Amino acid sequence: MTDSTKFTQALKQRILILDGAMGTMIQRHKLEEADYRGTRFADWHSDIKGNNDLLVLTQPDLIRDIHGQYLQAGADIIETNTFNATSIAMADYDMQSLVREINVEAARLARQAADQYSSADKPRFVAGVLGPTNRTASISPDVNDPGKRNVSFDQLVEAYEEACDGLMEGGADVILVETVFDTLNAKAALFAIENTFDKRAQRLPVMISGTITDASGRTLSGQTAEAFYYSLRHVKPVSFGLNCALGPDLLRQYVQDISDIAECAVSAHPNAGLPNEFGEYDMEGDEMAEHIREWAESGLLNIVGGCCGTSPEHIRAIAAAVADQAPRQAAAPEVRLRLSGLEPFVH
Repeated sequence: MTDSTKFTQALKQRILILDGAMGTMIQRHKLEEADYRGTRFADWHSDIKGNNDLLVLTQPDLIRDIHGQYLQAGADIIETNTFNATSIAMADYDMQSLVREINVEAARLARQAADQYSSADKPRFVAGVLGPTNRTASISPDVNDPGKRNVSFDQLVEAYEEACDGLMEGGADVILVETVFDTLNAKAALFAIENTFDKRAQRLPVMISGTITDASGRTLSGQTAEAFYYSLRHVKPVSFGLNCALGPDLLRQYVQDISDIAECAVSAHPNAGLPNEFGEYDMEGDEMAEHIREWAESGLLNIVGGCCGTSPEHIRAIAAAVADQAPRQAAAPEVRLRLSGLEPFVH
């Protein structure tokens, strides 16, 4: 049985726990420029502090240890440290040539950690992360030129193919397209994933997670949670959900919207509340877990974890809160149609 098959089976048996924030954990180490550079990039021609993805090459033990902390806390799924590991995002550091290596090594480090903590009754899984990039295919960067774009669909596809291929080479069990703020970017990522699956003659489950940017209840490119789901459901992802931007209190209604209609598993990894005036997150693990337990009791969840501001302490509390809760069951087709405002077809 492949790990991907084990993953889909585990989804049916229990609520799976996703890990928490990588950036938050890296920040705890207070790394300086020299730490990011290591020996290999000591003479790099530009500043690279803040390039967290590069740490899989220069500080691999640190990244492996963070994965281990989340696994010890109860995570079933750990995410690769590749949120910005595309040629588009790496151009900020002039490190486009390192993209494939970073993705391979990030998946390999996560694979090592997952295998170390896996057991027959609790296998652990690696989600290869494809982030949104720092460009948007739908929105002009210039308010005076609505038609202007700083990235094309084809450029996104090319960048995502390179990253996805590296993640698969390194041993990812699942591909996670996360923090989607622009559906067109996501479509490029999903098209690239399909191309990569075809080239490698190998398929993995695909998770999709979008971001509701504020109280408007919409993504940055203007879609409601329901519209976002319907625009990508044709991909038949193993899970669909939301992450980032909001804490569990404010995100709940949008997770409910997706849970009501989704034909697949539903995921959520909210922030630890909203950032304070110092850009820090104040919601503690117990408070976050209290919200998440109610979500589980309401039948909204199949996969849950944390995003910005969360730590192993949050994940441990969340895992305990949902340990005795059954996973969400998908709504019947006629229910999905009714909730979407359509009527089921009757002969």
